[in-house]
Amino acid sequence: GGRTVPLKVSHLYLQGHDTTAAAINWSLYLLGSYPEVQRKVDKELDDVFGRSLRPVTLEDMKKLKYLDCVIKETLRIFPSVPLFARSLSEDCEVAGYKISKGTEAVLIPYALHRDPKYFPDPEEFQPERFFPENSKGRHPYAYVPFSAGPRNCIGQKFAVMEEKTILACILRRFWVECNQKREELGLSGDLILRPNNGIWIKLKRRHEEP
Repeated sequence: GGRTVPLKVSHLYLQGHDTTAAAINWSLYLLGSYPEVQRKVDKELDDVFGRSLRPVTLEDMKKLKYLDCVIKETLRIFPSVPLFARSLSEDCEVAGYKISKGTEAVLIPYALHRDPKYFPDPEEFQPERFFPENSKGRHPYAYVPFSAGPRNCIGQKFAVMEEKTILACILRRFWVECNQKREELGLSGDLILRPNNGIWIKLKRRHEEP
């Protein structure tokens, strides 16, 4: 009855903050590892905010199009939820294999997002993949960081807004550096994709405080 509603709401927010924090963590790692990408983000932030440290508005978010692509590309390489399961509601055929109704299917975005057919050089961090002209014609289920269909994440827009706001807040103030190699991260894919060995970054102040 009514008692279950607060539990569902708290689960939504706890799970949402955990996955969002992971995405921000991975974004900073990748930006710190790819200075040429970070320079493009810096230019966009300067174009939108100048040297002002005012709060981010909804109108600002609409203008942060390259940062949006950075977040999408981060979630392609390091999806916060690396796998999820579905129970088939009807018989189907996948790649020539017949799968019966009721089968539990496990989907692995971490692997799916590395299909070179849709993402050439899949290990490379290239936010431009998500420019409208480069996304055109891509299979809608080639990229599913928030799942897809009727059971997709209901908080995905809110999550991206959180990530944009927090990343903009950090990156307007600091330049990020990271020298960790992928193999040093020690990836762990439980419910959330995490680096067992942590992520080590350096922050350098971009501008003096006004």
